[in-house]
Amino acid sequence: MMIRLVAAFGLIAMVAGSSPASALTSKQKMETCTFGADSQKLTGAARKSFITKCMSNADSPRGEPATPAPKQ
Repeated sequence: MMIRLVAAFGLIAMVAGSSPASALTSKQKMETCTFGADSQKLTGAARKSFITKCMSNADSPRGEPATPAPKQ
């Protein structure tokens, strides 16, 4: 009985304590988007558009996948 209780608490602690590494807070995401806009030296409407797209949570396609070269 004691082993089940310890195992249950361990499982709960493991699940509750883990968070996805890719999850960013909005502040961190804004800093990342601002850095991207700064590195591209964007200004005005182009900068605003870039940051808006960067801050959205939508998945956007990154283009056609690369096709491997045929083997000879």
